[in-house]
Amino acid sequence: MKLFGGALTVVLSASAALAQAPATPPDTPTYVVTYLEVVPATNAQAIGLLKEIASSSRKEPGNQRYDILRRIDRDNQFVILEAWSTLREQQAHGAGAALKQFQDKLTPLRSAPYDDRPSIGITVAPASGPLAEGSIYVVTHVDVAPPSKDECGEMLKRLGEEARREPGGERFEAWQQNNRPNHFTVTEIWKDQATEAAHVVSASTKAFREKLSPMQGALYDERLYMKID
Repeated sequence: MKLFGGALTVVLSASAALAQAPATPPDTPTYVVTYLEVVPATNAQAIGLLKEIASSSRKEPGNQRYDILRRIDRDNQFVILEAWSTLREQQAHGAGAALKQFQDKLTPLRSAPYDDRPSIGITVAPASGPLAEGSIYVVTHVDVAPPSKDECGEMLKRLGEEARREPGGERFEAWQQNNRPNHFTVTEIWKDQATEAAHVVSASTKAFREKLSPMQGALYDERLYMKID
């Protein structure tokens, strides 16, 4: 019973920490990562829908980026990466007819739930220059215990500063989820697979992973993608 009581205390403490996440001001720059998985036989249809919503979304007020990525080793899995000037404009997009129509058309194709995660930027920087043809995108979900969220944020900032100095690094950003501030999305762009592989074994990445390990609430979920639109 003591063990159960201790576990319950941890759960309640974590829930309380999450409940204290401050509301995001409406004029805050906002980022969204959306994970999509479709039935493999519907890949071509899904790609057509994704390109349509990307085209229309890029014309909406406040949109800065709307990237469609396809996972390299699981070609029925996709990610949408969005950047908006303000939360207000992102929410207008989220409530708009174009997105609803896209989601409705996508529903019969999906093999997993529509998983979108609005976030704020904790380390954001423009691309270092024009992106290379065939650039490798890396999207990583980082989940830590709630008491470690601020330390993790600082660690990601330092990792970003170091990664941007590495050869072949085109962009490195870390976002923090609005509703679950102990969850982060790391987005990276590398010139090619060789430079991405070199980053993975760099001293700064290895030191970050070692320090992160005791904080983690879930596996370090790193996935490689190619941009399709």
